[in-house]
Amino acid sequence: MGHNIRRIRAARGLSQERLAELLLRHRTYVGAVERGERNLSLRAVERLAADLDVDPRELLGAGD
Repeated sequence: MGHNIRRIRAARGLSQERLAELLLRHRTYVGAVERGERNLSLRAVERLAADLDVDPRELLGAGD
């Protein structure tokens, strides 16, 4: 999932810091999620997907 978030962020030309600002999160949170250091609940994945305006399955890698 972290790889998918990083891919989406990079495709939008956003730094981790800018993405964190948009998500109202701290930059270290975004970095930890991208590195797979945080275990997210399904609800957290759904909120993150909504904030990124993507389908949750895109974050989870469904259909790869």
